[in-house]
Amino acid sequence: MARTEAPGSAGAPDQPDAESPPGTAGAHVAGAGPLGGGAGEPGPSPQHVPHPRVAAADADINGTVGAVLGALLAERLREAWHTDPVSGRDIAERVARFTCLGGRRLRPALLWWALRACALPDGDRARAALRVGAAVELLQTCALVHDDVMDSSRLRRGRPALHVSLAVQYGASSTDPFPGAAAVLAGDLALAWAEDTLAETELPDPVRRRVRAVWRVMRAEMVAGQYLDLHGQVTADRSALLALRTARLKSAQYSASRPLELGAVLAGADPGLTRRLAEAGAPAGLAFQLRDDLLGVFGDPSRTGKPAGDDIREGKPTLLVALAHARAGARGRLADVAVLDAALGDPALSAEGLDAVREILESTGARAAVEERIDRLAARALARLDTLALDAAAGERLRGLLRLVAGTPRPGPHHPDREAGHADTARPH
Repeated sequence: MARTEAPGSAGAPDQPDAESPPGTAGAHVAGAGPLGGGAGEPGPSPQHVPHPRVAAADADINGTVGAVLGALLAERLREAWHTDPVSGRDIAERVARFTCLGGRRLRPALLWWALRACALPDGDRARAALRVGAAVELLQTCALVHDDVMDSSRLRRGRPALHVSLAVQYGASSTDPFPGAAAVLAGDLALAWAEDTLAETELPDPVRRRVRAVWRVMRAEMVAGQYLDLHGQVTADRSALLALRTARLKSAQYSASRPLELGAVLAGADPGLTRRLAEAGAPAGLAFQLRDDLLGVFGDPSRTGKPAGDDIREGKPTLLVALAHARAGARGRLADVAVLDAALGDPALSAEGLDAVREILESTGARAAVEERIDRLAARALARLDTLALDAAAGERLRGLLRLVAGTPRPGPHHPDREAGHADTARPH
């Protein structure tokens, strides 16, 4: 296949350490605690003027992390091409492109604003936080590439999944093990790059040890959750208990709780505040996964970037299915139970069969119950956040991000919790 990018190009800017911020929004912060510079208040004192790197991240954390990734991956690509041009082209470039053209980077944003809610970092600590955020994005690349192989998913973010792209390049058949095996190596490479990025990030020893401890737990949770996902499919376990445990480990902790914890640790926050921030993120992360499960069945593929119904065809242990199965059985709706049992794990399930499943998910009240739980989880996350003594403006940014993670709609114009942004309906990966 002809190359589409030159070696060293990862599809993103390569100036992570530019000292002039791209904008001035968010550059008026006055450090941890209430912000200065409001109407009728004095502006920030000189010692509390944020470093330009901090101001740049405040103004556009997505773009700033993207710039860090661009520089990191440009160097990794040069190394990969030096090692071997073929694997550099086929594997390394795909990993870099997937990462740099990725999703909404909610995890690095949560990390950053947790840091900012706890402290105003200097330039070196801000640089370290941005690198850790980039490492989290590479870990996400590993998880998604492997997940697509395990689930035989053909699309990711509206484009062919990495293993599908490789199959097309080499004309591999659906039974050829090559594309999946090569994609596993691509995910491994993303994990190696994530580990290297974290290891090469300069931090004071006490902070480094705490960061590594959170990182180890986060990796272990992701692996355990992914295995429970597979285990639930092979055992046909329809219990709500398994579904919730899988959701927490596979995605919920990693999607909100651990990024917030990492941000607090990088800020040097005390263990109590760090723990409470992580606890605030936990219900939002669970809501994130439950919303993802809903979108996997009822979402619009043109907006989610993934085909609808794949979770049903794979027989995934989701709370949505567990509730429908339990309610249909409890009400003696044996025909509905039979429809669910036949559809779950059937890779050849037709569109009509999927519609029948959707009708059962609706008529049993399972969909409404999951939506109600998402709202309760989002409210719980915000209530926990509100108990913490955080920088006021950064805390508000965290509120908006937790609503975005949970996928809850923006409050009405007179609601006291109205935020500037809200989740779209795209599947948030």
